Order: sequence, then C-alpha cells, then structure tokens
Amino acid sequence: MEGIVHRTVSVNGINMHIAEKGEGPVVLFLHGFPELWYTWRHQLNAFAALGYRAVAPDLRGFGDTDAPEKVCSYSCLNIVGDIVALIDQWLSGDKVFVVAHDWGAMIGWYLCLFRPDLVKCFVSLTVPFRPRHPKMKPVEGMRAFFGEEYYMCRFQEPGKMESEMARYGAEAVIKKILTDRKPGPPHLPKENPFGSDDINQINLPSWFKEDDLKYYATKYEQKGFTGGLNYYRALDLNWELTAAWTGAKVTVPVKFIVGDVDMVYTTPGVKEYVHGGEFKKDVPLLEECVVLENTGHFINQERPDEINAHIHHFITKF
Repeated sequence: MEGIVHRTVSVNGINMHIAEKGEGPVVLFLHGFPELWYTWRHQLNAFAALGYRAVAPDLRGFGDTDAPEKVCSYSCLNIVGDIVALIDQWLSGDKVFVVAHDWGAMIGWYLCLFRPDLVKCFVSLTVPFRPRHPKMKPVEGMRAFFGEEYYMCRFQEPGKMESEMARYGAEAVIKKILTDRKPGPPHLPKENPFGSDDINQINLPSWFKEDDLKYYATKYEQKGFTGGLNYYRALDLNWELTAAWTGAKVTVPVKFIVGDVDMVYTTPGVKEYVHGGEFKKDVPLLEECVVLENTGHFINQERPDEINAHIHHFITKF
C-alpha cells in the first residue's frame, strides 16, 4: 500500500516484521487472530495523515515475523517482551499510544498490567479486561461453561485444528471467520467445523475485498495457522505465570469499543461485566465504553472511519 514502509527488526530474540507510516507521536496497533498487520491498513493511513507515526507489527507467529515452534514461546511474557523491546529499541523508547483488537487486545491488557510506564493510553477493541480467576484455569473454565466444541477448547491439541483447517484451505477458513456474524460463543463442531462444503461461495462484505482476502490467504498459506493457535494453547500457561498479578488493577487510561453483534460481547456474562460496574473496578481509569450498532467482531475493518474518529478523539486527551 502506498507510503507504508515495511522492515524487519530484531526484538527479544526474534525477527519481527513491522509496517509503519507517518511521523510524530507513536500509535502502536496490535492485531488479533487470524489477522496480520494488514488489519490496520485503514488506521495506518488515517493516523499518518493526522500527524502520528502509526506502527503495526506482525505479532510473534504471524505473517513475516518469526514463529518459534514451542507453545511455551507464546506466553504473555514472551509476547509482551516482544512489544517492550519494539518500543524500547525501535520506536520512541518512551510511552506510546496503544490500540489493539482481539488477541492483540489481550496482549494490550497484559502490557498495561506489566509495563504501564510505557503506555500513554489504551484503546481496546472487542476484548475487555479479563481478571485472573485464582481457582480455575481458563481452559477448564471454558470447557465447563461452553463445552468441548467451544472454539478455544478445540484449538488446544497441537496439530489437530491445523489439519482440519488444511482440508478447507487458508482462504476458505479466513473468509468464514471474518464474515461470520453469529452472536454468542463460537463453536466448531468436530464434524465440518467451518460449515458446509460451499464455504467458498460465501459473499464477501463490502468492507473486505477480494484483494484483502488474497493477502491474508497468501500469508497464511506460507506461514500456517500454528503460531496464532499457540496463543490459545498458552492460555493455561499464562494463568500460571500471572499469579502475582491476581487482583491487580489496570492503571492507564482506557477506552473500550465493541460491536453489538460481536461474538465476544454477546458471550454470556460479558455484557454484565462491561456495564455492571466490575469492569470499571478492575480498570479505574476506564473513561468510556462505546457499543456500535449492527457491527461485528472485525470492527476496525468494518467501521474504519468511526473507529478512527473514536481513537483520535481519545488519544488527543493525552
């Protein structure tokens, strides 16, 4: 894309690909699954034009960034370590604005917990803070509440989901995930997990073009899905590693934005947490929760102009 600069930098023992555009205060964008730096294409252009240095890495395991083999290499400490090194060695070396979506948002929350000194403010898209439950590991809890076919549970066995995805192909899998607007906790049945055999006949929405799909598919065909799936496989490891942060508050200013048909937001218990007061208790500097109507999970791609306006209005306060 015109004007976006791509380079590879060394961080925390791995080679990380970053895309960036513009000059000025740094806005760091962290993507989710199954995405890449490319999810922020609209934001890179918009914030560069507004006078910021907009930076979007491929996170560890994704795209053109290294993908270590072991699941233990994908703990929150590893991923946050990558981001801290990126900020310290290649960006400002000081506080940055952080905007993140999906798994990137989960990493953003960890960054705010571990290194609040590096974050001016945080805009979390789709994923609210998730306080650590001291008596139950995450995967055990998800199995109990949502069943074995809940997508995070289905992702746990190394190699299993990769082989199922391979039967459909990267393009079909990405198309299915990015176009699905079914509310509530996603399930992947053991038989035909991504739907019917005519998955390739799904019509793309207006906000996701054929060229966008081809870019994602090409990168996932090259890299595979294992790196991204390993984030889910490290959920219980993260629980073990973060025992010292049980009950800790997020102490940076935060804005939360979500779509009203988002799969996370419509999962039982999430709305109650977000709007019932507990979210604010855990994140005392939470300034606003914005719910966009008729909007799904991939909010920064589906509603880029509105998302950009919300982000810009918030970060100009700091």
